[in-house]
Amino acid sequence: MPNNSSFTNHLSQEKSPYLLQHARNPVDWYPWGVEAFKKAKAENKPILLSIGYSTCHWCHVMAHESFENETIAQLINEHFVAIKVDREERPDIDHIYMMAVTAMSGHGGWPLTAFLTPDADPFYGGTYFPPYAKWGSVGFIDLLNSIAQGWQKERENILSSGRSITESLRTSTSRRAGVEGEMMDQTVVDQAARQLRGQFDAVNGGFGSAPKFPMGHNLSFLLRYYKITKSPEILKMVEASLLSMAQGGIWDHLGGGFHRYSTDAQWHVPHFEKMLYDQALLSQAYLEAYQLTGERVYAQIAEDILDYVLRDMTHVQGGFYSAEDADSLTEQRGHLAEGAFYVFTEPEIQKVLGATDAEIFNYCYGVKPQGNAGADPHGEFINKNILYLAHSIAEAGEKFQRHDDEIKSILRESRKKLLDFRQERPYPHKDDKILCDWNGLMISSLAMASRVLGQSRYAKAAVHAAGFIWSHLHHAKGLLHRWREDEAAIEATLEDYAFFINALLDLYEATFESMYLEQAQILSNEMLARFADEAGAFYMTSVDAKGLILRPKEIYDGAIPSGNSVAALGLLKLYVLTKRQEYLSSVESLFRFFSTTVAQAPYAHTYLLSAFQWYLKGAAEITFEGLSDDEVIAKMLKVLYKHFVPFKTVQFKLAQGLSSVYLCQRGACQAPTNSVEDFARELNQL
Repeated sequence: MPNNSSFTNHLSQEKSPYLLQHARNPVDWYPWGVEAFKKAKAENKPILLSIGYSTCHWCHVMAHESFENETIAQLINEHFVAIKVDREERPDIDHIYMMAVTAMSGHGGWPLTAFLTPDADPFYGGTYFPPYAKWGSVGFIDLLNSIAQGWQKERENILSSGRSITESLRTSTSRRAGVEGEMMDQTVVDQAARQLRGQFDAVNGGFGSAPKFPMGHNLSFLLRYYKITKSPEILKMVEASLLSMAQGGIWDHLGGGFHRYSTDAQWHVPHFEKMLYDQALLSQAYLEAYQLTGERVYAQIAEDILDYVLRDMTHVQGGFYSAEDADSLTEQRGHLAEGAFYVFTEPEIQKVLGATDAEIFNYCYGVKPQGNAGADPHGEFINKNILYLAHSIAEAGEKFQRHDDEIKSILRESRKKLLDFRQERPYPHKDDKILCDWNGLMISSLAMASRVLGQSRYAKAAVHAAGFIWSHLHHAKGLLHRWREDEAAIEATLEDYAFFINALLDLYEATFESMYLEQAQILSNEMLARFADEAGAFYMTSVDAKGLILRPKEIYDGAIPSGNSVAALGLLKLYVLTKRQEYLSSVESLFRFFSTTVAQAPYAHTYLLSAFQWYLKGAAEITFEGLSDDEVIAKMLKVLYKHFVPFKTVQFKLAQGLSSVYLCQRGACQAPTNSVEDFARELNQL
C-alpha cells in the first residue's frame, strides 16, 4: 500500500510490514507497548486500537479513507492515543480484543477497531467504519466525536463499563468449560459430521453459502471420519468440495495456490489474497484424498500448491513468508485494485495466445468480452475475467474437433504463456515476515508430501525451514514468534509451540532423523511448563507474558486450528513414541476441559475432533528395523504412504540383519514381516 506522505510517526522503526504501511500516516500511531499506555495515562485520553494485517483489503480501504486523511488524523491525535497492531505478529492481542468487540457488537473482522481506557479495558468497538455514514454503518468521524465527547462528560461510566467488560472476558475465559471427570465420546464426533453434512452445498461443493471458505482441516476431519465409518456420502462431500474448489476462481490456474475465500457460492470470485496457512492445510487435504482414492488429480493439485510456495513464498534461508496481497497496482491507472494481478481482458488473452488457441482457452476458462465475474457488487471486474474451469477437456475436444491430448497440450502451453505475461505486471505486496506457527503448518505438509509423492525436494525444503526456525526462533528461554530482516522477536504463543512440535514430529516421520524427535520433546516440555493450566488445557499466552488484561484459552478451529487442538495431537503422538504418561494425561485433561464447549458446536472444532478420533481409535505403531538404505524398507515405505493411515506413528530403528516392519495397536502386535504384500494386507485392515 503506497504512502507518499511526509509525516512520520512512531511506527517507522518497526519490522512489521503492516505497521510500516502506516508509518507515514498523519495519525500519530504508536506500536503496542509501555510508551503508548504511559502517554494515555499521563494525558488522560482513551486509546484508539486498530488491528489488521498487511494483506487485508478492507484495512487498506479504511487506511486510505480515514488514516491518510489529515482532518480525521487531527481529530484522532487531539482526543486519543492511537495504537496500531499487526494481528499476525500479536495474535494474543488480536484474540483478546476480537472477543471483546464480538461480544459488544455481535460481529468481528478486520480491520478491528476498538476503544480502550488507559488501563487497556475495552469499552466500544467494531470493524471497518467508513469516514461518513453509509451502508447502515456510523461514520468514523461521527464515532470519534461521539466517543471524545463521552469521555469528557461520562468518563467514570466509561471506565466502569470497561472494567466490567474486562471482568466478563476474564470470567468466560477462566471458568472451567468441562465438568470434572467428564470425557468426550464418539457422539460429539458423529454430531460434527452430521452438522457439516447439513451445511454441505450439494450443487457447488463446500459448506454454507457465500462467502465460502475452503477450511482444509474440516475436509481432513471428514476424511478421517470416512476412514472409520466408510460412509460413501462423507467421501462424496469431500471429493465434490476439493474438485469444485480446484475448478473455481479461488484456485490460481496459472501460478498455483489458493486464494483466501470465495465471495460467491460457486467458488468463482475470490478474495484474492493468498495465505501461507491455507496452502499448508489444503495441500494436506488434497494429499490425503489422493492416498484414499488414488486419483492423480488430487496429487497434482497438492504439487502445484507446494511448488507455488517454494517458488514465491520461500526465503533464501529456508523460512516461509506469510501472505500475498489481494490488491495490486493496475497497469493502466496505477492505483491499487482487488485482483489486478490475476484477472485478464479478452483482448489481452488473444494478444498473448493468438486467435486459435485463445478461442479454445477462453471456452475452457469461461472468458467473456464483457468479463465473467457474476458477483461484482462494486463493479471492480467490468471487462475482466477470473479464470475458472467452465468446460472440460472432453467438452472442448468435442466442440473444436480436436483430440483430448491436443486440447491438453494447447491449454498447458497457454497457461505457461499467460503466466509469463502476468509476471511482468506489478506484483502484489508480499508480507515477508516469517512466523513460527504458520511455518510449522507448512513444514508438516511438505514432510507429508515428500513421502506420499516420493519427492525428496519437499523433504529438503521442510528440513531447510525447520533448521531456520530452530536456529533463528529458538533460544535458551524458548521459542519466539516472528523473524524479519534478521530480527527475531515477540514471545511465542501456544500456536507457535504446538504447530512447530507437530512439524518436527512429521519431519521425523519423513526423515527418521532422531534429532527432530528430540527437539519435539524439548519444546513439548517447555509448552507444558509455560502454557498448561492446572484446571486443564493450555493458555494461549505464556505464564510470564506481560501487559495483557487476560490470558486467553481457545479451542475454536477457525481459519487455522487452535493451539489446543494441535497440541492435543502432538502430545498424543509423543505419548505413543515415548510412553511418557504426562503427555497422555495432559491430553485427557484437555478433552475433559473443553467437552462442554465442543458439544455446543461440534462442527467448529474439527481439528480437535480429528485428534480425539486418534485418541479413540488408538494409534497404529509402525516400526521399521534394518539399515537406513535398505531396499526392502524403501519398498514398504512406498506401500505405507500409498495408504491413508491417519492414526499412526512411524519410527525407524537401526539394526543389522534382515529388515522388517512391526505393526502394533493397543498393545497387540502383528508378527514382524519383511514381505511387502503381507504389510499391505495389514495396512488394509487398519
